[in-house]
Amino acid sequence: MDLAQHIRTIPDFPKPGILFYDISTLLAHPQAWAYCIDNLAALIAPHKPDLLIGIESRGFLTAAPLALKLGLGFAMVRKEGKLPGNTIQYRYDLEYGSDLLEIQSDAIKPGQRVVVLDDLLATGGTLRATIDLVRKVKGEPVAAACIIELDGLGGRDELGIPCHTLLQFPA
Repeated sequence: MDLAQHIRTIPDFPKPGILFYDISTLLAHPQAWAYCIDNLAALIAPHKPDLLIGIESRGFLTAAPLALKLGLGFAMVRKEGKLPGNTIQYRYDLEYGSDLLEIQSDAIKPGQRVVVLDDLLATGGTLRATIDLVRKVKGEPVAAACIIELDGLGGRDELGIPCHTLLQFPA
């Protein structure tokens, strides 16, 4: 199956000059979505993770069904103030300014092998920050995976761990 046929592009979203790769059309096609999850599962299972982390918000859509398929736990990394209970924060720099990610303080046990998931890898900033947050709470990030990778932005070079993607598109 050609998953690229199930990705819609939207020009000038969220701002002029950006070509947005929309996975909602993939999610709407059950056979294509199942094929996507099966292929991601085959890529990350060899890393023998204990836990999958999804990055807000489309990373949740990828990590949750993968965790179910692989019989693993799932935890969320979100923007500041969106998780209940005690959280651990991680501030990271963006091109202009900074952002803050959080995880619930009891989401990762020390030494747990973690795979981090998102829908798309571009510059790698948020994925790298999530990997650093996993390390901060004493987890062991063993791999990352995304449905889509934008070529030419160097995102995977920033991660420091193996990264798997199913589709590559020009940036």
